[in-house]
Amino acid sequence: MKTSLLSRIDPFDKTGALNAVIETPKGSHNKYDYDDEHGYFKLGGVLPLGAAFPYDFGFVPSTRGEDGDPLDVLVLMDEAAFAGCVVPARVIGVIEARQTERDGASMRNDRLIAVASNSRLQGDIHSLGDLNPRVVEEIEHFFVSYNNIKGKTFEPLHCRGPKSALALIETGRKRLKSSYSA
Repeated sequence: MKTSLLSRIDPFDKTGALNAVIETPKGSHNKYDYDDEHGYFKLGGVLPLGAAFPYDFGFVPSTRGEDGDPLDVLVLMDEAAFAGCVVPARVIGVIEARQTERDGASMRNDRLIAVASNSRLQGDIHSLGDLNPRVVEEIEHFFVSYNNIKGKTFEPLHCRGPKSALALIETGRKRLKSSYSA
């Protein structure tokens, strides 16, 4: 069982906001990864020239996706945060996707989309449908390109709203709990 502080945070705070742990800030060319075993952030990779994360990227603590990692979340907010910052956020949807690794193994690797609770610029966004469709397309394109650079394939399947995203988080929470009892 993982015991680092960030791993023990509940997916939601007492107000019901999602606790999004930022790994990689918006605009970063560096990809940071949280090392749960040791409790620190490390450089996981560097994007090529011209590529940068479009929004803050991180994970939902106390969850596990089909890929064995915590669920991924992209957080829209006014300014970039920093690695390790816990951002209270409102879930607005999910991009369901299939990811194929270099070895041919394929699994679901969905991307939750959230808006920082204190965002002034994104405050009126409550679902993916409230975003300009081009923004969602560009987010999908970023993940397709990012994975392609790493020799992987990322195939967006569907965009779903907040209810589906919240159900995914609950499934991820249960998947993690069942792994502890196995």
